[in-house]
Amino acid sequence: MSAAEPVDLTAADLHPALGDPALTSMNFLNEVSERYPAAVSLAAGRPYEEFFDLAAVHRHLDTFHRHLVDDLGHRPEQARRLLLQYGRTKGIVHHLIARNIAVDEGITVDPEDVVVTVGCQEAMFLVLRALRAGPTDVLLAVAPTYVGLTGAARLVDLPVWPVAGGPTGIDLADLAAQVRRARAAGLRPRACYVMPDFANPSGVSIDTTHRQRLLDLAAREDLLLLEDNPYGLFHSDDGPRPPTLKALDTGRRVVYLGSFAKTVLPGARVGYVVADQRVAGPDGRVGPLADQLAMIKSMVTVNTSPIAQAVIGGRLLEHGCSLVAANTRERSAYTRNLRHLVAGLTRRFPDQPDQPDGPAVRWTVPAGGFFVVVTVPFPVDDALLDRSARDYGVLWTPMAHFYDDTAPVCALRLSVSAVTPEQIDVGLDRLAALITDELARRAG
Repeated sequence: MSAAEPVDLTAADLHPALGDPALTSMNFLNEVSERYPAAVSLAAGRPYEEFFDLAAVHRHLDTFHRHLVDDLGHRPEQARRLLLQYGRTKGIVHHLIARNIAVDEGITVDPEDVVVTVGCQEAMFLVLRALRAGPTDVLLAVAPTYVGLTGAARLVDLPVWPVAGGPTGIDLADLAAQVRRARAAGLRPRACYVMPDFANPSGVSIDTTHRQRLLDLAAREDLLLLEDNPYGLFHSDDGPRPPTLKALDTGRRVVYLGSFAKTVLPGARVGYVVADQRVAGPDGRVGPLADQLAMIKSMVTVNTSPIAQAVIGGRLLEHGCSLVAANTRERSAYTRNLRHLVAGLTRRFPDQPDQPDGPAVRWTVPAGGFFVVVTVPFPVDDALLDRSARDYGVLWTPMAHFYDDTAPVCALRLSVSAVTPEQIDVGLDRLAALITDELARRAG
């Protein structure tokens, strides 16, 4: 926009969160990708596209339509209306989602405790909007934190207090300290947001022992836990997966956030929230928190596309409602890529001399998921990313985007989900050249 162009509004006239880095982060990363389309992208946490199948979308839709008629007894005109008309706010595949999490996660819930949402992002927004009752409410979140959560909290004016993560995935002593600190300041901590399996962006997981301790702490402190689980199916070993917090939850402490973006189809934009906490209404009636979330949803998106839900429902039905069974190929591809990337880093940065804090370049070795974090001895920011894309032809994500302050962060996130091993090799060659040149430049 030119300086002479008339202005109708200023940023000060709009919600203050619109200028927050948490809301601009995703747009910035997308813009860099668009400006340098030839760059190898180790940035995007998108699912692998090799297995996308347009014909399968139509088949899933037909499968769900038959389910409506043959299994649920709908007349053809009822089934047609259910798929093509405005729909039920809570969704039309809630019963299949309840079956899915029972089969795959051992979570037993009433289908009426499930709200089907427009992606997991809407699920986060609905929960945060409901929990933010007044100006003293705050949300705790393990740092580094997924920017979608931070941005949603900004839009509902809910401050986010960081909790240390560390090698165990969450520092329970720090969580307890932050709760006490908030209450001492006259604030009310409503919940703590956690991603126990291969967290975005850190890739770190919480082991079963610490999951149980986290639940115990939440009970003692009267705190809800918001469990986000987009990557839990993608373990890279053949051992048993740890139980989700929700599967261990005996006191309705956990609000469970789920997504089909990684496990079925991102283009469907279908997620869900399991909110079985009991809420007493002003008339004395008691119902699930899901009912309250559905009221908010009715004023935001009205309902989640029934056609999109049907595609997800058909995929679930075709695999006995197990996404573990439905994602065998995907899990194999992510495991292959993760191991290839870690081995590639080891080859490119061998036998490094130790610095005071360890090797100059080091990286995490997660047990699954999409992300590896590389730590380097210099600040990593958006300007370096732009130079990396322009001069070296490789994209990645600065870890600074996942922290809620302006302090320099000497780390970057690599994603293995949307690339081939050959692309990983090219990307790592280019990244190694960038890091080597940057080390030499700073040393000189």
